[in-house]
Amino acid sequence: MSFYDELKEISKIDIEQTLNNVTDVQILRAIEKDFITEDDFLALISPRAEAFLEAIAQKANKLTRQYFGKAIQMFTPLYISNYCENDCTYCGYRANSGMTRRQLSLDEIDKEAKAIYDMGIRQVLLLTGDSKKASTSYIVDAANVLKKYFPMIGIEIKALSDAEYRMANKAGVNYLTIYQETYDEENYKKYHKKGPKADFKFRLEAPERGAKAGVIGLNIGFLMGLSNTKRDAYYLAKHAKYIRTYFPDVELAISLPRLRPTKGGYQYEYIVNDREYVQILMALRLFLPRVGITLSTRESDEFRGNLLPLGITKVSGGVKTSVGGYSEDKGHTEQFEISDERSVKEVHDYLLEKGFQPVFKDWDII
Repeated sequence: MSFYDELKEISKIDIEQTLNNVTDVQILRAIEKDFITEDDFLALISPRAEAFLEAIAQKANKLTRQYFGKAIQMFTPLYISNYCENDCTYCGYRANSGMTRRQLSLDEIDKEAKAIYDMGIRQVLLLTGDSKKASTSYIVDAANVLKKYFPMIGIEIKALSDAEYRMANKAGVNYLTIYQETYDEENYKKYHKKGPKADFKFRLEAPERGAKAGVIGLNIGFLMGLSNTKRDAYYLAKHAKYIRTYFPDVELAISLPRLRPTKGGYQYEYIVNDREYVQILMALRLFLPRVGITLSTRESDEFRGNLLPLGITKVSGGVKTSVGGYSEDKGHTEQFEISDERSVKEVHDYLLEKGFQPVFKDWDII
């Protein structure tokens, strides 16, 4: 049974009714526990729990220090192709956006990699649009270039088959980031009407295929703003627990990216304010105390700084979301606007100033 089958069952739960019936006693008991249940998680993201955010924050900070210390891993994304066959209404890469398209050659990828390496980064996340042009063989060739520079190579690309993930892993890809965007299948279909990404089940099961193919790390999440945020948060928590149960050897992380402005001016259906964002993030830390939490530059530098003590274990820095953005003065059209434009050095120095330990590299492939 894949997580798709489990999601079908838990989607029948009336989460709104559960959230509205939470009591103060349930919330306090959840905060006091060493390990919380799914029901406790729902109590912590309920409207009533907003009155207990300070106590939840203290517990989130304690658990993060207990399991991760003061270490914060640093990485940078590398966009190598923006061709895309999907028509995701919220994305700057969508097929009908009218953006200028480009795909880097292997020599250009090498130049980008060297520019990122010279910034001090040793963990890179390779990104493309969902297109036949950015084929699996192209990803494999790109990974072979990148592994000259980086011991940790992640991919955030289209969902692949079992065989394709094995090919990528053999070429040096050891980390897979893939967001479901929303766990609400009906809403998912509304946002993904055309292209390969329209297959909800195939995308949802991608982390499982990646784990079976041998990747040592998975990063999952949903895009805040597409559907009811607290329902998606609950499904993400269950998805993470499923992976921890069936793939215990995989290093798991979660992310909570919020929708950002894109070319075309997509209007958000669900607005996620900072308070709600923090509440969900902290509840996830209490429910998943040993799971990493990645924070991107979609959030402002000030907000990212405030979140660091509450569960964050990995951050990006010096980010360019355009193809060719590191080695050239100006890359091609960005996928989305970033909020935190600080350089790697500025993020590194900020972490030190706040008492954290920036980590560029913490292991080697033997």
